[in-house]
Amino acid sequence: MIKIYDVEIIQGTFPDGTPLLRYEPVDEDYIIEWNYDSENELINIYYLVNHIRLNVTNPVIDLFMPYIPNARMDRVKSDNEIFTLKYFCDFINYMNFNNIMVKNAHSYVSLALLNNVSLDDIGLINDINYVESIIENIKVREKVMFPKSLLYFYPDEGAMKRYSEMFTKEYAFGMKKRDWETGKILGLDIIGDVKDKDILIIDDICSKGGTFYYSAKALKEAGAKNIYLYITHCEHSIYEGEIFKSGLINKVFTTDSIFRLDDKYEEENKKIEII
Repeated sequence: MIKIYDVEIIQGTFPDGTPLLRYEPVDEDYIIEWNYDSENELINIYYLVNHIRLNVTNPVIDLFMPYIPNARMDRVKSDNEIFTLKYFCDFINYMNFNNIMVKNAHSYVSLALLNNVSLDDIGLINDINYVESIIENIKVREKVMFPKSLLYFYPDEGAMKRYSEMFTKEYAFGMKKRDWETGKILGLDIIGDVKDKDILIIDDICSKGGTFYYSAKALKEAGAKNIYLYITHCEHSIYEGEIFKSGLINKVFTTDSIFRLDDKYEEENKKIEII
């Protein structure tokens, strides 16, 4: 989904599959918002930027890209692996945006590869505001005694290092146990006292949610009470995992950076909220 000042541009196609694009011009600086649905949208952004530069004198064009595609491919281990993040960032840089804003970079390599990323806008402030909003939401709607009974939980050491500096509140964190040959998560050890605590798990990205399922399972076994989850970027594949089937997590909160509610999952949708 591509928007200019919250107005979605029309992305159609001709019979041969090539794009047919329309948008509403504005009389001010351009802020293009890309809520990722497909990397095919990248070429449409390129066409849009070139059209604006052709028709507007010295335009200021910013890109709000909450989710950075390819951030998982932030390093290569052999010559036959393609460093897609680097080439993606090269293409973004070629469009010469005045400023790029993201919500949570997942990999700091992407911030190093992108030009004109404002450090004040890389998502940390956003995440603080979202978490505060979630806590208020749960207090009002579910009558949980936050923040007195609340404990933040970071599901691995990476998340702990990233978020514990952002949030000064007391926390616990997880240590994953893996099969290093397959990469499969076998379980999780809890570092910290979670007994009789309400828990808010915080992390940046979720696929099928195995990390969060094993976190919730270990937290319940250690005596935790209500468990909530906030992830900045939530992939559609969360529907396929154990998070909703297990019933261990009361509610999942995420942003609209990449997640779209799927009407096929009526029951699951009752446990997820886009903020």
